[in-house]
Amino acid sequence: MLAVVFQVRDLETRNPQLNVLLWERALDPERGAWALPGGSLRHDEDMTSSVRRQLAEKVDLREIAHLEQLAVFSDPDRVPGRRTIASTFLGLVPSPATPELPPDTRWHPLHALPPMAFDHGPMVEHARTRLVAKLSYTNIGFALAPKEFALSTLRDIYGAALDYQVDATNLQRVLARRGVITRTGTTAQSGRSGGRPAALYRFTDSQLRVTDEFAALRPPN
Repeated sequence: MLAVVFQVRDLETRNPQLNVLLWERALDPERGAWALPGGSLRHDEDMTSSVRRQLAEKVDLREIAHLEQLAVFSDPDRVPGRRTIASTFLGLVPSPATPELPPDTRWHPLHALPPMAFDHGPMVEHARTRLVAKLSYTNIGFALAPKEFALSTLRDIYGAALDYQVDATNLQRVLARRGVITRTGTTAQSGRSGGRPAALYRFTDSQLRVTDEFAALRPPN
């Protein structure tokens, strides 16, 4: 069982990025390489419960807003020694959660991944592809966003996850039309520069649902 856990970090900067949670291996094989958190399935638990337990026990991560099974990696030579089949999961942590992590565990920007153990690099890429697809046709953004947010914040979250610039007005129009987000009726506090306070929004649901099964968000021309 292996978990690919994403979070959009550095929202307070001009360069928010999608990060993945990795831990550094201390033993051979692949000592010093970075790996996805996970472990073996116990006989008394299902796979989803197993992943949640391992994230809590091994990297002290409990703030998972969404968790779903992704794929099975079964190449006979994927790891040395006894054949091991890996089932991967996609996990999402909302911003601005700041879970405390063990010393050997860190968030890594997807654009600057360290040397990865075994086949964990392709697992990360597969998970990101799934996330990008689901941002188009579901409301999965709820699992990356704060409970309340300005449209500029949501734009930055979607832009970091999709890896291209997103127009806040167009994003609001699309998501509001699908009933994904709604106004809270409140506004954000004014920043140091003053100006009109931004309206705050929230996601209508905090459970995954399909909003338009044929939709696809695409980068601007």
